[in-house]
Amino acid sequence: MPIKIPNELPAFKTLTDENIFIMKETRAVTQDIRPLQIAIVNLMPTKIDTETQLLRLLGNTSLQVETELIMMKSHESKNTSKEHLLAFYKTFDEIRDRRFDGMIITGAPVENMPFEQVEYWDELCEIMEWSKTHVHSTFHICWGAQAGLYYHYGIPKYPLEKKLFGVFPHSAERKNYILLRGFDDVFMVPHSRHTTVRREDVEACPALKILASSPDAGLYAVATDNGKQVFIMGHSEYDPRTLEKEYLRDKNAGLPIDVPANYYPDNDDTRPPLVTWRGHANLLYANWLNYYVYQTTPYDLNELQ
Repeated sequence: MPIKIPNELPAFKTLTDENIFIMKETRAVTQDIRPLQIAIVNLMPTKIDTETQLLRLLGNTSLQVETELIMMKSHESKNTSKEHLLAFYKTFDEIRDRRFDGMIITGAPVENMPFEQVEYWDELCEIMEWSKTHVHSTFHICWGAQAGLYYHYGIPKYPLEKKLFGVFPHSAERKNYILLRGFDDVFMVPHSRHTTVRREDVEACPALKILASSPDAGLYAVATDNGKQVFIMGHSEYDPRTLEKEYLRDKNAGLPIDVPANYYPDNDDTRPPLVTWRGHANLLYANWLNYYVYQTTPYDLNELQ
């Protein structure tokens, strides 16, 4: 089944060209089916890129999905036009009375700041609190995962000595866990961050389970037993060239930046990067949608508990 998105959203043409199965709004209204309602709280500065990345993964499943893009009312985006935001985004105030099968909270380039100093922290906390009663399963990404662990469980983040940057091997610690069903013994994940969450802090919280980790990148996947909250530390959604864009931006600006690990063949940045994480990324989102959202969400969202 396809993902339903507005016909005019920039991602529509991109995903159509890639043969991702999407459905125009005009066709979707004729189908007698309740699509999964997924809210995307997009905190990334390059919002159109992030929209496309996430919609690509949500659309590559057998489930019909309808998304709602959410922006922060307390923050003015400098990298996305007001016209785009007004056309395709809503504020939390506009959706607070609704309920959703799932929600995704993205990363954000604010990790070096204390959480409480982030401009929209209070608003994000309100959304995370609201998610407990209005969302069946919430999927947190990178800084969004660190923010969720801190808000819900008091788990702090710590600065790294240098930026964790590249594509790193990971393995499952709970191989039979349904979020990781079908994963290879070793799978690759992109990371791009300056902070981390420590294993001992998560292990001290009985409500949380560590699902997967990396000897180089640390914790990767953490979740509650019922899958109501999922925390993913990396960027499985990244496009083939996303790390390269970050790398060249910093390199051309004269900033200290290493070649992304395990990304270019022989670390030669004149050669096209190798994409080694796409299959795992599709499986991760398909498992989340199927097992944590579709299989257990009530048909009537008003029955969410």
